[in-house]
Amino acid sequence: MRAALAILVLAMALPAWAGPGDKVVAGDLTIEHPWSRATAGKVGAVYLELHHRGAGDRLLGGESPRAGKVELHNTVRDGDIMRMRPVETIAVPARGKVELKPGGLHIMLMDLKGPLNAGESVPLTLRFEKAGAVALEASIERPGAAGHQHKH
Repeated sequence: MRAALAILVLAMALPAWAGPGDKVVAGDLTIEHPWSRATAGKVGAVYLELHHRGAGDRLLGGESPRAGKVELHNTVRDGDIMRMRPVETIAVPARGKVELKPGGLHIMLMDLKGPLNAGESVPLTLRFEKAGAVALEASIERPGAAGHQHKH
């Protein structure tokens, strides 16, 4: 009985993990369709959907071995120009969802340590206020891609 309890506690302490483009579930939080565009530059972005079945949560930040820094950003209109602005957190509403997408909220990968090549994936660990650390892999799509192809 103690061994089973210890295994259960250990399993709950480990971050959730999924392969490229998969759905990740961590308690009441679900992360779907993580993807990035291929780039040879020093910055990239990750887009995804966050769903919460419970009282809500907040995305606080993240890290990736492929980037020197990971930041949360929003794209806002400044006169006639669209600009990216850092944000401290991204709220995931209770029993709701938030979509991180081009032209809106997104995760910036800064100081990339190498190119993001189409067909590969980028590992990312996101930190949430309640769900804790959640590991995932974002599929890297060719430049100009509209995003992860949803299969219903």
